[in-house]
Amino acid sequence: MNAILSPTDGALLAPAGELHELVRGQERELVERLTPQVRRQSVTLDLARVERIDAAGIAALISLYGAAHAAGNEFMIVNACTRVAEILALVGLDRILISEDAVRSAPKAIAGPQAEPCFAQPAA
Repeated sequence: MNAILSPTDGALLAPAGELHELVRGQERELVERLTPQVRRQSVTLDLARVERIDAAGIAALISLYGAAHAAGNEFMIVNACTRVAEILALVGLDRILISEDAVRSAPKAIAGPQAEPCFAQPAA
């Protein structure tokens, strides 16, 4: 996993890998890969490449959030595209998963120079 520690808070910034859709059948790999990480430390998941999410993807994010909080760590997402951010807002997860501060503090080396958060409004 190509991940980096955030210089501001020591949280792990993890890319979603090659996933372009966080949907049934593809969510398991992400949960299996990140669950040990969220149990050890806070993790920020970069969803810049994820263009679609379904109920299974939402359940995966909830599972990771729960595992992190059970271990006393934080879990949040950054760079969610408009479509994904709208779906998370629809189910009320935007307030706990998408952080405006997390987007601003994401290292540019990971996000890339042209990558900007693609959701239209901050969650808070």
